[in-house]
Amino acid sequence: MEANGAIEPRRQVRRVVVHTDGASRGNPGDAGIGWLILDESGKPVREGGRYIGVTTNNVAEYNALIEGLKMALEEGADEILVRSDSELMVRQVSGDYRVKNEGLLPLFVQARRLLLRFKRWRIEYVPREQNRRADALANRGIDRKVNKD
Repeated sequence: MEANGAIEPRRQVRRVVVHTDGASRGNPGDAGIGWLILDESGKPVREGGRYIGVTTNNVAEYNALIEGLKMALEEGADEILVRSDSELMVRQVSGDYRVKNEGLLPLFVQARRLLLRFKRWRIEYVPREQNRRADALANRGIDRKVNKD
């Protein structure tokens, strides 16, 4: 894997599946985000994770979504399926729940604006066990920061 998170040389991707996850140890606490982009055949295209500071789990979830969407756009995707184990975020983004937390509202707006850049998009909740790689990447982001201190 290359240092920038690319798994192979960039190529034009049309439909992708993006797994995202945010983690916070302490809620609020040290937080990280992770994302994994798969092509139509399920082959990894790009992945990454990083530390984002001290924040809540829900803020981390939205930041992971935003980063995953940006990476999918960079890969040239025009159709996207997002999978996340954050039921709250999935229901908010899909319009089933209102965003009541004022701190999440700007992140929600940013995520929705990014989603509108795709020709077609869908977001769905998946159980944690179906989101293991994104979870591992988010936690690795936290570990890198925590282990430096």
